[in-house]
Amino acid sequence: MHNTVLLEEAVKYLNLNKNSIVVDCTLGYGGHSSLILKNIKDGFLYAFDQDKIAIENANEKLKKIGNNYEIIHTNFENLKKEMNKRKTPNAVLFDLGVSSPQLDNAERGFSFHKDAPLDMRMDTSQSLSAYDVVNGYPYEKLIEIFYKYGEEKYASSIAKNIIKNRPVKTTLELAEIIKESVPEKYRRKGHPARKVFQAIRIEVNNELGVFEKALNDALDIISVGGRICVITFHSLEDRICKHIFKEVSTLPKELSGMPIIPDKYLPKYKVIASLTPTKEEIEENYRARSARLRVIERVR
Repeated sequence: MHNTVLLEEAVKYLNLNKNSIVVDCTLGYGGHSSLILKNIKDGFLYAFDQDKIAIENANEKLKKIGNNYEIIHTNFENLKKEMNKRKTPNAVLFDLGVSSPQLDNAERGFSFHKDAPLDMRMDTSQSLSAYDVVNGYPYEKLIEIFYKYGEEKYASSIAKNIIKNRPVKTTLELAEIIKESVPEKYRRKGHPARKVFQAIRIEVNNELGVFEKALNDALDIISVGGRICVITFHSLEDRICKHIFKEVSTLPKELSGMPIIPDKYLPKYKVIASLTPTKEEIEENYRARSARLRVIERVR
């Protein structure tokens, strides 16, 4: 199952026409990019991804639709640097879910259901991996990331048990340690390793820092009338997105009571929508349950 949650909605809200210049910051396996390409016959698509396997797969899919695209093999934190050398976009898309094929490919070490070395690097050429986090971080640092990125209330007992069992080499070893660290009734609420695995993945790939920078850069580079759509899959990313969108689309407090606002103080952006998946989408793909789409437009 590929990540196609809110796919139609996101592409609809990008407000494309046949000449649109679009950036898909998260190419993945090409679900969104394929649909975008079909809508921009005379436009151009720039797609970012740092995962070689995803790029090869997506490329096969896209070249059947058209050749008016370029895949940029780098993390989207380099969005501004790369787009400064290219055309100004009038639509930008972020889909922040880890693509299901990455999760389902056991060797990558993202899944707590399949045995694999502790890896979790989206970019396999970087040095920091899940193994380094699990086996190298001190107790306080482990608690901090489990709590901050996983919102895991049993962070301290899990961290304590990880340290006691080092070296931890595989995903199933780690999942078992986590399971042993939490009360029986907590295990019944869903897999107890889910939040900790998410936290480690975010830490390994610096996902929140990278996203915050890239979203601010996207706001900078988009043309007037252009839109940015962001699909998030957990509250931490959604909070960053919501906060940034609010900040750029509202008047400074001290001006809000003024009868006439000078043009230069008017917000450059307007929030267009905030949507969650339909019941059907959630039934079709359980991972969709926490997804949210936010849309903003540059108005001046």
